[in-house]
Amino acid sequence: MDPPPQFSSNPNPNPNPNVFLSPTSDSIPNLLQTPNPATALTHYLSFSVPKKRRRGRSQRNPASFRLPLPLPSHPPPSDEIIFINKEPKTEALIALTAGFPADSLTEEEIDAAVLPIIGGIEQVNYTLIRNHIIAKWRENVSNWVTKKTFQDYIPSHYHALLDSAYNYLVSHGYVNFGVVSPVKERIAAEASKPAVIVVGAGLAGLAAARQLIRFGFKVTVLEGRKRAGGRVYTKRMEGGNRVSAAADLGGSVLTGTLGNPLGIVGRQLGEMLHKVRDKCPLYCVDGRPVDQDMDVKVESAFNRLLDKASRLRQLMGEVSVDVSLGAALETFRQVFKDAVSDEEMNLFNWHLANLEYANAGLLSNLSLAFWDQDDPYDMGGDHCFLPGGNGKLVQALAENVPILYERTVNTIRYSADGVQVTAGSQVFEGDMVLCTVPLGVLKKGSIKFIPELPQRKLDGIKRLGFGLLNKVAMLFPHVFWEMDLDTFGHLSDDPSRRGEFFLFYSYATVAGGPLLIALVAGEAAHKFESMPPTDAVTRVLQILKGIYEPKGINVPEPIQTVCTRWGSDPFCYGSYSNVAVGASGDDYDILAESVGDGRLFFAGEATTRRYPATMHGAFLSGLREAANMAHHDNLRTLKMKVDKAPSNAHSCASVLADLFREPDIEFGSFSVIFSGKNTDPKSPAILRVTFSEARKKCHQVAKQDQQHSNKLLFQQLQSHFNQQQLLHVYTLLTRQQVLDLREVRGGDEMRLNYLCEKLGVKLVGRKGLGINADSIIDSIKAERGNRKPVSSASLALKPGVSSKMKVGIMKRKLIRRAKVVRKSNGSINVGSAIKVSEEVKITDQVLPDVPVSGSNQNDLTNS
Repeated sequence: MDPPPQFSSNPNPNPNPNVFLSPTSDSIPNLLQTPNPATALTHYLSFSVPKKRRRGRSQRNPASFRLPLPLPSHPPPSDEIIFINKEPKTEALIALTAGFPADSLTEEEIDAAVLPIIGGIEQVNYTLIRNHIIAKWRENVSNWVTKKTFQDYIPSHYHALLDSAYNYLVSHGYVNFGVVSPVKERIAAEASKPAVIVVGAGLAGLAAARQLIRFGFKVTVLEGRKRAGGRVYTKRMEGGNRVSAAADLGGSVLTGTLGNPLGIVGRQLGEMLHKVRDKCPLYCVDGRPVDQDMDVKVESAFNRLLDKASRLRQLMGEVSVDVSLGAALETFRQVFKDAVSDEEMNLFNWHLANLEYANAGLLSNLSLAFWDQDDPYDMGGDHCFLPGGNGKLVQALAENVPILYERTVNTIRYSADGVQVTAGSQVFEGDMVLCTVPLGVLKKGSIKFIPELPQRKLDGIKRLGFGLLNKVAMLFPHVFWEMDLDTFGHLSDDPSRRGEFFLFYSYATVAGGPLLIALVAGEAAHKFESMPPTDAVTRVLQILKGIYEPKGINVPEPIQTVCTRWGSDPFCYGSYSNVAVGASGDDYDILAESVGDGRLFFAGEATTRRYPATMHGAFLSGLREAANMAHHDNLRTLKMKVDKAPSNAHSCASVLADLFREPDIEFGSFSVIFSGKNTDPKSPAILRVTFSEARKKCHQVAKQDQQHSNKLLFQQLQSHFNQQQLLHVYTLLTRQQVLDLREVRGGDEMRLNYLCEKLGVKLVGRKGLGINADSIIDSIKAERGNRKPVSSASLALKPGVSSKMKVGIMKRKLIRRAKVVRKSNGSINVGSAIKVSEEVKITDQVLPDVPVSGSNQNDLTNS
């Protein structure tokens, strides 16, 4: 179920009561066909990013980001940079909405080895081609965009880049996906690849299944319910006199349409999305409208408190990982409480309820440090309803997918030979299995994994939060509320019930009938699970009568009502995920990691750190894992012998990331890990170089907060939207080479020159280290795993250990626990790195003079 969109109490709504977006547009202006694209582009290059903390209502001071655009707008004097059309900036913006940096590579692209050289002119040309392909497909998502489309006007000497960009985008589901005939026609009549099993027919499972079928796999989807969709459920409500409506009891709002893949599927179906209008009046406990001035005053104060909480976590540093957002707000709230009336406090509590709605979690359980870690990635554009309900999307995605219903999976066995999935008395065998069950099911332990999941994943499952949101859907004989409203709110005078029916959605314009849905969030959502439905409906009607009867409007009895109980549902045990105290965005990555040497995979909204708690996040995670499963099948087809842990990108990333949290040596942008027991000067070491691409805005912020720069937890939140990017590349060196490199004077660029001129080193993405580095990584990991942990208690018993050292050790433990990415003050700017890149060939190879064994280093990269 999706978190809420943004609303406003704006008294002057759009005069058009039915705001629909054309099915031929995904809310991105087609600047390529705009009469004056330069003017339109200026407006759209800087646009607001909806913040989770304010999704219940509009932001009066929305955060915004500007698109970095060092891209050519006119034909360059040199033919080194490819010139495709006159609007590369527009295409960069469109690519940005699809989740790509405008002018650089994603970490996933580096892992996929889309380029032999990272940085330089080749990377610029690759991104231009990649952005162009995405933009070209978005012009008409009902067609299959072919590679030949671009071959006719992209110079032949760039066709290798075209092949790489096109193959990556298609295989990972960024283009040519959906439910239109040209996509369906690409499905082979018979499967040519092994059998795979998908557990769960929610959006993640359906997206993965469709993609895997197109790839040629024999797919079986096991679904415990009698229907597809999972937490996306549209129920047809009916009454007398032919009154009916489609009620979304689960995920209901497409939160942002810029690049939203479900918005694209809606366009393919020819649907006109309904924009959720901003107007959202609030009503007091007794039904009176909230005073406009007080509304503005309290909302501004509430947002200031959130800003103070954000500042507080910066000042607290890594200690904030153990503090809840609720505790921080309560601290500031005491100051706020001294100068407000009871009515203002009720309004303040409404905003707290709305915040709990956005996160499907109690504020006392949300992490102060990372509760909003996904904000930089929120999709822009309007928040919309799909007329007729999101069940239309589910129905279209489930078409021709082999789904076996009422098959509740209780055991998943995985080994090097394949998988076995047990559902009741039936056993299904396959080459791989994708588990898409909600986080609540994993927390409950409803599925037994044999062998048990790695402790790392079990810990991540335990740390992440999984909250609850419930609804009361009511079909009335006629509409008695204002038709120019999509939402309105109601205040409570009981803080423990602040989330009880605090927000109403009007679906009269999109459901096909007079439908109202009341939301229940926070603590009230949990109490609602045991509330008799008749009591719930009676309470809702009391609220509605209190609002409308003083206006002389009669509130009729509903024809039909439905109360959800998502917390008691054995197929989800809740609504959607959040970052609980002690967790971080890294835990989403951990849940996404495959295990069992590429046999067991995971997808779902709780496996995507960028788009958690959203329908589109679940859908994208399914496409992601389909590509991941196809990759592992290719590896096995090629009979490549890859060790268990480094065999997949997620696992390899996590191992290296963990090891480099405590490097043996750091200097400038370089960090090194050694094989601890081997002091031979020729013994191997792994070198990591950190590149950063600083944005002007980031420099300004860093300058303001320089005194706290070493404590900023937000390094983990860096994104291409509004902060700086970090890029890690690696190579193998000998211990002596590392020591010599450390002595080089003149800064990081001189060290890069030394690596090139003196050592002939080539830097690679983590995948480029290849299987020959696996034994080194495993050796270092094993050595560190055998280290005896030093507790603070044992230190206290040892004489001569200073209190400063104790604090340092505890601080390092906190840093490891928070998964904080080191702030790289001395990191290398990508702009300067590109100048050096002609000399420092950053390719997927390793030093030839390092003693390694196994097959060619490029085997993995070229697969």
